[in-house]
Amino acid sequence: MGKHYREAMEALQLDLVRLEDGLHRSGKRMIVIFEGRDAAGKGGTIKSITERMDTRGYRVAALGKPSESESSQWYFQRYVAHLPRAGEIVLFDRSWYNRAVVEPAMGFCSAAQTAAFLDAVPTFEKLLTDDGIILLKYWLAVDQQAQEERFAERANNPLKRWKLSPVDLAARQKYAEMGGLRDVMIERTHRDNAPWFVADFNDQKRGRVNLIRHLLAQVQLHQKPIPGIKLPKLKGKPRHEQVTDQAIWVPDTF
Repeated sequence: MGKHYREAMEALQLDLVRLEDGLHRSGKRMIVIFEGRDAAGKGGTIKSITERMDTRGYRVAALGKPSESESSQWYFQRYVAHLPRAGEIVLFDRSWYNRAVVEPAMGFCSAAQTAAFLDAVPTFEKLLTDDGIILLKYWLAVDQQAQEERFAERANNPLKRWKLSPVDLAARQKYAEMGGLRDVMIERTHRDNAPWFVADFNDQKRGRVNLIRHLLAQVQLHQKPIPGIKLPKLKGKPRHEQVTDQAIWVPDTF
């Protein structure tokens, strides 16, 4: 799986670079929403997508807890600020759909607020797609046993321990409840202009490959190769880097 995965991902990342170039040339705007349970693989998938891309052509939106001021605003207001400009792709690591699953499950919003959100979001998303924004919505599905294994790995690994928040730990007890909320969310907000796609992420590497292939198939902006660049000849001989003595060199310790 290791070599096969690396080869598949390398080919997909080349197509993603071409997609980014296609967005830039066409001026099209694109949003990709990643939703799913904690430890499903949202962050890793976003990293795989953006790893080889030009940082000027994409943004990752991973919004934290709203401030007191933001809580008093129209619910969608802080998300609108992160919508893409012409030629840009924005990847939402969780999105406005927090109000459909995470917030009601954890008691962060009222039932009335969730109901109002589910009524409003199809209209909100139609405004986006009617304006020409490409909108893709993915739910990353993971069984509870696989989720527990990933939680255990994070708890035991100091490089990953930061990923475990108090909300993540509390949500472990709400697997069934969150599944029910997810289904209501999909049933209420699945539309022809903004459908929901579900990707199996019990195997994260397989899930990433399948999701990225699917994403590319939906957009069809990656067919044209990026033109090569011919470097002009240097004038004279290559020079050594000479920096003023006013600066301090970093010690060579490796």
